[in-house]
Amino acid sequence: MGRAVRDERISPSRAEDLYSWALRQAALLRAGRLTEIDPVAIAEEIDDVGEEQYDKLESALRVVLLHLLKWDHQPERRSRSWTLSILEHRKRVLRQLKRNPGLKAELEEALAGAYEDARIGAARETHLPLVVFPVASPYDYAELMERPVVWPGDEA
Repeated sequence: MGRAVRDERISPSRAEDLYSWALRQAALLRAGRLTEIDPVAIAEEIDDVGEEQYDKLESALRVVLLHLLKWDHQPERRSRSWTLSILEHRKRVLRQLKRNPGLKAELEEALAGAYEDARIGAARETHLPLVVFPVASPYDYAELMERPVVWPGDEA
């Protein structure tokens, strides 16, 4: 159910109107008008889609790591909000990996990048010195995803 190729005279550039450009490129592809597409730009956009999926994974990992660091370094400030955020973002990680199995090969890199950011975020949010937080992540993937973090009353 593709859209029809728009008026030939209207040919928006990708920089001017990404939405209209993308619709036009898709319509040209569906119509088999391959000589009229912009293959290099299409390839760049496809790369960007892949990067978006990676960024979603790394972002969800960063939130889990941030809250675990805060949980471990400020037990007196623990909150239900932290536990629920950890649970939510663990689910986001699992969904990203399920929807994009190719990301499993990038997991270690995503974890490393996420930890670098989470470490800085934890120092900022806790007001503790950055050196309090280890340079390398103290959590492996299994602990990150499976360690029980339960708020009283939310057990089960």
